[in-house]
Amino acid sequence: MTDLATRPAPPLLRRAAPALLGYAAVRALGIVALTLWSAARDKSALTLLSARWDSLWYTRVAELGYGYEVRLPNGDVHSNLAFFPLLPWLERAVSAVTPLSYAHAGLVVATLASLAAAWGIFAVVDQVYGRRVGVCAVLLWAVLPVGVVQSMAYTESLFTALAAWSLYAVLTGRWVSAGALAALAGLTRPVGLAVVAAVWAAAIASYLRDRSTGTSDGAPVWPRALGMLLAPMGAAGYVLWVGRHTGRGPLGYLDVQAGWRNGFDGGYAFARFVADKFTSFPSALAGIGLIVGVALIIWLYVLCVRQGQPLSLLVYAGVVTALALCASSYFGSKPRLLMPAFPLLLPLAQALARARTPRSAAILGGAAAAMAVYGAFWLNGSGPP
Repeated sequence: MTDLATRPAPPLLRRAAPALLGYAAVRALGIVALTLWSAARDKSALTLLSARWDSLWYTRVAELGYGYEVRLPNGDVHSNLAFFPLLPWLERAVSAVTPLSYAHAGLVVATLASLAAAWGIFAVVDQVYGRRVGVCAVLLWAVLPVGVVQSMAYTESLFTALAAWSLYAVLTGRWVSAGALAALAGLTRPVGLAVVAAVWAAAIASYLRDRSTGTSDGAPVWPRALGMLLAPMGAAGYVLWVGRHTGRGPLGYLDVQAGWRNGFDGGYAFARFVADKFTSFPSALAGIGLIVGVALIIWLYVLCVRQGQPLSLLVYAGVVTALALCASSYFGSKPRLLMPAFPLLLPLAQALARARTPRSAAILGGAAAAMAVYGAFWLNGSGPP
């Protein structure tokens, strides 16, 4: 395995250039399709990308701070405390030094973060499987059916960027950087727990391996310990602050999520949601599609294990997948919640890398076109992404 830890940044960026150029081209295709579709429906693509659904909640946090809530007729309370603070902080910072509104600042942050995420994914995969697989992995991530979310003022791109670079730091033995990036990921989304788990698992495994072999690879113990200490600080700090802010103690954040009817039930609610689809013939087709989709995700994870992926990638992808599938609400959002689990794409990336270039290009080109059309249709619809 090539050691990239000592490789200076410019050569690493040049090495990633094909992946980044391909990623930018796919994203541009999606934006063009969305712009044309939105114009035909007399809508603004810019508004759809920067000021809908969760984007509005992040913008309100940036503008007004925490404490805003909406009380629904059924008694549910939707509080903006459910939304982690890093994206609103960055929106506020960009808006402070530019003439951009908070919403448009969020779009700038998301756009830059998506490129950083693509670069991070490439760096991770290149480190483990080589450049060609790295390029294929980035392009597969770009052409996901819900890839349009990568261009929205949402947290998926920002979180994936922090997670990918934290995993890269783990793979290259930069434990303090891995922990710091994991802490920032924990300030971005609740699923930051997955990055923390990956850092901890890899650090413990590395320590045990060193003890069993009597070697340390030249690395002292304290960087690993410090990385493990830093990793949970972002998520833990925000959750504890919410508990103090609400006066409900350490479980205050769970109460906030309960107001959104969101939680972790082991997949029971999702299973009932799928089962309910079989009450009529048309919806039964959707139920079958959901079952096939979940089976595909599980199959991909099994392939990741058989592929021999590093422990950090397996733990990260496993926790992201479990949290996405076992959440008790917002079933239509599960595809985008799975988006950060990019290690699931690596078996497919390896298969594409082994194929002849024209064949791989045709597959990725067709997928990019389908993604662009579907993304434009999806974002112009009524359901949340």
